[in-house]
Amino acid sequence: MITRRSLFATSLATPFLAAAFRSDGASILSAAVRGAGNRPAEDLAMDEDFWLEAQNAFTVDRSYINLNNGGVSPSPRIVQESMKRALDYSNQAPVYHMWQILEPQIESVRTRLAATFGCDREEIAITRNASESLENVMLGMDLKPGDEVLTTLQDYPRMITTWKQRERRDKIVLKQFPIPTPPGDLSELTRLFEKNITPRTKVMLVSQITFSSGQIFPVRDICRLGRSRGIEVIVDGAHAFALYPFTRDDLDCDYYGTSLHKWLLAPHGTGMLYVRKNKIANIWPLMAAGEKQDNDIRKFEEIGTHPAANHNAIADALTFHDGIGAARKAARFRYLKLRWASRLKQLPGARMYTSLDPAQSVAIGVIGFEGVPPEKLVGHLFNKHRIIVTGINYDNVHGLRITPNVYTTLGEIDMFCDAMEKAIREGIPA
Repeated sequence: MITRRSLFATSLATPFLAAAFRSDGASILSAAVRGAGNRPAEDLAMDEDFWLEAQNAFTVDRSYINLNNGGVSPSPRIVQESMKRALDYSNQAPVYHMWQILEPQIESVRTRLAATFGCDREEIAITRNASESLENVMLGMDLKPGDEVLTTLQDYPRMITTWKQRERRDKIVLKQFPIPTPPGDLSELTRLFEKNITPRTKVMLVSQITFSSGQIFPVRDICRLGRSRGIEVIVDGAHAFALYPFTRDDLDCDYYGTSLHKWLLAPHGTGMLYVRKNKIANIWPLMAAGEKQDNDIRKFEEIGTHPAANHNAIADALTFHDGIGAARKAARFRYLKLRWASRLKQLPGARMYTSLDPAQSVAIGVIGFEGVPPEKLVGHLFNKHRIIVTGINYDNVHGLRITPNVYTTLGEIDMFCDAMEKAIREGIPA
């Protein structure tokens, strides 16, 4: 098992790792030599000296308090610098440097992503985002008129749009059902899927974590439910990968799509698609690939000319992620979420749409206030306090989605809480 101490030691011989120390002198990896050792993740979550290292590894504008990292996150300095070096190198002679030297390096990135997800490297395609990953599968499955696709009312709008296009084009049927926000327990979500299955159900789409409320779904149980009924299950992992510890086997899924520019902190416009090896041949790629690639996961990467710099810098993001550790990140996120939620849920008219049970949520939390439109709060927080949050008005979720990241400070969380308490107790000026 790789430890922070061993990772620091190997950095002396590893250019990507060594760059972290050269670039800012306070890299997250330097915490290894400051005695982090094997301290429990929950203990480190409250250690501000430890997290100072992560905070200093970014180039974020601290005149803002950015609590909207769920859509796209900033990359740490080492990722930005890696990408810039590759772009400069590419532009010296693109047809050779980019295509012949840099592009083949995608294979080492594939190997590292597969190791992180816990699968065969021949089951990982590197894409531009979760939408591209998932639409390869959703649009590439053979479905007949009348076949039903089952998902919830809380799934991501772009995915719903994709199914609705197939409704118009292929005459399939999209069936959605509501979920409680939050549910009593995870098994309730499995029961709702099971209850809504019909003899015509051919595919189920499940979000590992919903974008709207941060709800974790029992993916393994739902995948096994689908498999027992001969139903394909597609997992939308856009808000989950690199957020907390899990592997492919923990999910027992056949199809998984995610963005890497969220919690992995990879360059913007990077994503990953997993397809179990025996399923690859059954899925048509979004862009045409030759027949010889029918069984090759790389057929989902046939998008034409693209920069190698973006996907190659994923390697540096993985190094940064490994240096912190998924368990430590998850513990920190839960700690930050509890810090703001425990204060704001006491305010008049407050409603938490996200369960604070660690089994049901990690970083994302959504809170609403009776009689206060989310969009009004979003505007007030930005215009008055330069605090960036996201308003959610989707199905039965109406509130602010708060998503800090590893660079977020306790002071920023507390300033957000101060601003919210003042706005709710004293009202928002017209």
